[in-house]
Amino acid sequence: MINYPNGKKTKSKLHELKKKVNNKSNLGQSLENDVNASNAYYLINNLALVHKKPTPITVVNVDFPKRAAAKITEAYYQLPSTTDYNGIVRGIPIDFEAKQTKNKTRLSLSLIHSHQLKHLKSVLNHGGYSFLIIRFVFHSETYLLPYQLIHEYISDNDKKSIPYTWIRENGYLIPEKLLIPCDYLSVLNLLLFKGA
Repeated sequence: MINYPNGKKTKSKLHELKKKVNNKSNLGQSLENDVNASNAYYLINNLALVHKKPTPITVVNVDFPKRAAAKITEAYYQLPSTTDYNGIVRGIPIDFEAKQTKNKTRLSLSLIHSHQLKHLKSVLNHGGYSFLIIRFVFHSETYLLPYQLIHEYISDNDKKSIPYTWIRENGYLIPEKLLIPCDYLSVLNLLLFKGA
């Protein structure tokens, strides 16, 4: 707080920035934003080519108040989308889904749809590498979990969630860096290329 001569207390810009950073209302977008920023860094530095897949929609109604201000007012999903991201890393196709949870003890399997799991399995069967990126907001930790591990866990257990402790023990902690807020490529380099 800053005290001005008139006696009123005014919040500093730093205080407002901290409040904005600590605001929990935008948590659903933070993992996606971090992955997108990381992908942009990888692309600019020629490290990988990974893009977010658009969700296919059918536009039903558009409002045209002006040509430059056209706005979609009604649309429907054409089909269930597969996964969030796909691309290529040093000649290997990759495909992954990014999930975030505020739950501190588990990731609900209801967040991962069966058609997404089938797609990840298909990518693996065709020689690609598929995985989940999972962020536990409470722990401020993000993990890469290969599809094979998810498949084994789901096959061996009749559960509705994956415990945080299991993910921590079996997944790979993704480092956060200043310019690469979700550096999953460093983990992939270890898994796919033995760190080379």
